[in-house]
Amino acid sequence: MTFAVYTALATVALIAGFGPAAIVRRVTRGVPLHLRARLGWTRADRPPQPSGWIHAVSVGEAIAAAPLVAGLRRLHPELPLVMTTTTDTGARIVRERYAGDVTHRFFPLDLPGAVRRVTDAIEPAFLVTMETELWPNVLRHLARRRVPVMIANGRLSDRSFPRYRRVRRLLAPTLTQVAVFAMQSDEDARRIIALGAPPERVFVTGNLKNDALAESAGAVELWHRLLGLEPGQRLWVAGSTHAGEEDAVLGAHRAIAGTRPDVTLVLAPRHPERVPDVLALARARGFHAVRRSELPRAREAGPVIVVDTVGELAQIYGIADVVFVGGSLVPAGGHNMLEAGLRRKPVLFGPHTENFRDAAALLVESSGGIRVADGDALARELGRLLDDPALRERLGAAAGEAVASRSGAVKETLELVERFLLAGGPDMAPSPPTLGKPGATP
Repeated sequence: MTFAVYTALATVALIAGFGPAAIVRRVTRGVPLHLRARLGWTRADRPPQPSGWIHAVSVGEAIAAAPLVAGLRRLHPELPLVMTTTTDTGARIVRERYAGDVTHRFFPLDLPGAVRRVTDAIEPAFLVTMETELWPNVLRHLARRRVPVMIANGRLSDRSFPRYRRVRRLLAPTLTQVAVFAMQSDEDARRIIALGAPPERVFVTGNLKNDALAESAGAVELWHRLLGLEPGQRLWVAGSTHAGEEDAVLGAHRAIAGTRPDVTLVLAPRHPERVPDVLALARARGFHAVRRSELPRAREAGPVIVVDTVGELAQIYGIADVVFVGGSLVPAGGHNMLEAGLRRKPVLFGPHTENFRDAAALLVESSGGIRVADGDALARELGRLLDDPALRERLGAAAGEAVASRSGAVKETLELVERFLLAGGPDMAPSPPTLGKPGATP
């Protein structure tokens, strides 16, 4: 498939997809599409000098980029930073968390005109794209401008790898336009090489999320106040849940709450737009359910708190007694359970962890995590952990030590940025890299 054919198909997809979505948005007043911004038709001041461009699709990637942003600010305070997202919630995180350090823009649609206009507005010295975002027109345009590109925190899930492999003929030339790949695991490295990435440009750095810091005692106390928790009140968190999972989670909470009335459940659906449905489900099951944004305020003991805010889940993990990570009781591939493990919490998850196979194996093998088969098993393990503080402490410590053993991703990623993206200074793009022993081989 040629770039012309790809661009034609992308244009058809834009018209077919955004037209109905715009009508739905207008009628329902739903999530903004930001089509003008993504086409590069919004006015923006050009930066006074070339900028470091970081792309984070949504909330998770924007949060994971935090140590990378901090490292770049420390090493190159003179370098303006721009972070792009594709979602409204991601944009909100960037504006709130990086205010004063990073300028936000929306990532362009992968059409030549949109890419050119947004790139002209950013004037990038380099692009670091979080995880594995591969947009042929973006990469082609940046290669023509001699702007080096890095895939950071890269991963290829069991679900995405076969899809990419089907378009390998188109993808292989695109991958040669990436200066360096910093992949999360050996398997991710092998997969990106199988798709056509030059092996000498592929390194294994680990997961940037493993290098986050656990909350301080002051932060724990603050979050107890924010959630309106009473002294001695226990808390378990079900994070990143999907449709079909909340019923099992609420069933588990019902099973333990009868004999443990001091236990509160914080339930965080993966997609914020599902909050009204989750609230309705909890109330239909007889629970007093409140939104996180309604707190703190006076309320009954032992309610269900439904998280309707973005960017707070990892911090709430820090005050939990037990954490369940969703997307795993239903076939959604799971979500990142290392964030909870890093905070020294015992971690429960279901059988579907294909997207986080290495993380799940690490926690199970270290005895820091427990895989449960269904809602009944979740209730059993949850009750056992809540009733045994020593067991919780032991599993949490094992999880924390296991995750800490995988740290160092931030340092290694920043070293690759220096070597491959900033070798000639922030305003000079280096030639395609040919040095260095890769972190993985095919």
